[in-house]
Amino acid sequence: MSDTVPAQDGLDPKRWAALVVLAIAQFMVVLDASIVNVALPSIQSDLDFTDSSLQWVVNAYTLAFGGFLLLGGRAADLFGRRRVFIAGLGLFSVASLAGGFSTTSEQLIVARGVQGLGAAIVSPAALSIVTTTFTEGAERNKALGIWGALAGAGGAVGVLLGGMLTEWAGWEWVLFVNVPIGLAAAIAAPRWVRESHGHERTSMDIAGAALVTGGLIVLVYALVDAESAGWASFQTIGLLALSLAMLAAFAFVELKVVRYPVMPLKIFRNRNVASADAVALLVGASLFSMFFFISLYLQQVLGYSALKAGLSYLPLALTIIVSAGMASQLVTRVGTKPILVLGLALTAVGLLLFSFVSVDGTYLGDVLVPSLIVAAGLGFSFVPLTITAVAGVTHHEAGLASGLINTAQQVGGALGLAILSSIANSRLNDVAGVPPNPELLPKGLTEGFQLAFLVGAGFAAVGILIALIAVPRVGREELPQEGAAAAA
Repeated sequence: MSDTVPAQDGLDPKRWAALVVLAIAQFMVVLDASIVNVALPSIQSDLDFTDSSLQWVVNAYTLAFGGFLLLGGRAADLFGRRRVFIAGLGLFSVASLAGGFSTTSEQLIVARGVQGLGAAIVSPAALSIVTTTFTEGAERNKALGIWGALAGAGGAVGVLLGGMLTEWAGWEWVLFVNVPIGLAAAIAAPRWVRESHGHERTSMDIAGAALVTGGLIVLVYALVDAESAGWASFQTIGLLALSLAMLAAFAFVELKVVRYPVMPLKIFRNRNVASADAVALLVGASLFSMFFFISLYLQQVLGYSALKAGLSYLPLALTIIVSAGMASQLVTRVGTKPILVLGLALTAVGLLLFSFVSVDGTYLGDVLVPSLIVAAGLGFSFVPLTITAVAGVTHHEAGLASGLINTAQQVGGALGLAILSSIANSRLNDVAGVPPNPELLPKGLTEGFQLAFLVGAGFAAVGILIALIAVPRVGREELPQEGAAAAA
């Protein structure tokens, strides 16, 4: 089908319909980072995952998502954003189908990794279409506010929906559910979404993408396995050294080897991009870990069913949607920085309160209030982060900038989960022993979760410092028009 013809004012007359298609796809890929969390006990039982390998159901997705987002953003700019968007949806849907039919842990991990690759193609293409379709300040803020609300709510709704599907249909359906959503968006895109390119066709930096993704996978594996292998073991030290070598090689390739790097390091001269990505890394580390540990606390300590655990996230999901909607209005009035600092402060306070969960706790007494505070914080954080990250970049860098902000969130989530899981497991082993004493297991789990939440609050606190010192204020009047020069 032919591309949409612009209206006389230069704006795509079907832009709001396009936003619906794009936002649904983004909601799906964000949702999939957390939808498996409530299903993890069932997955572990059916596919014989160990306690340490179970993390890879989450991390295989987030690492592939984060690692290949850079390449996905560049592919969108080079080969056509709509074309790449549709291709990514197809790959994501096929991987979801394969994951649901998995009969071994290895098959599921591979399927989740391919899902992450599909998400890495879909997400930056979709966001770059949004940022180049909505070019006027107030309208762009509104569109990005809707985008941020869905991105923030996707994680919470994922846990809710995961609980319902696991209880009523089986864990396989947390993957099967993506198939009709992905195919519907792929079918609707040619009608409502206009094709666009960043700039002339150039070569793809496959080597750079492979090095950064491989380096991150090795790093997370080292962190995940360090508790059992030992932090001073040859394995852990060797893997950490290999990871650093691969990441250093990535930097060398980007600076000296390839003509068109997947991540031109000069983009970090843009203060908006650099500071927003740093904060997004820390927000991701806090967010992904919270969903993971609260799901386990509700089921393994409080004895909730998958359905009851999933329903417990409903207030959190609604709060994220409401707070993100408020944030999209407030940033137009006061700029992004005050709203971002407020969001990070609320996130830190909520995680700090989570660190007081008890072995004989209750949902009302230990979970609800911290959940609402963290949810409000995330809603207030996502919107200004998204706006800041894509402000001040040129039209042809839109895919790269959107890829970087998502990369930071996903990589932060994977690294944060690896670090905090190692901390929690270490505390569990100290309290309950190895193998754990069944009578001490709830106490060991709870104390591990407490420590993980406390460190997660520390991540958010560091984010506050970065936001205060480095993040510039971006308001409606400062949002660039299409083709504006990148901010220094």
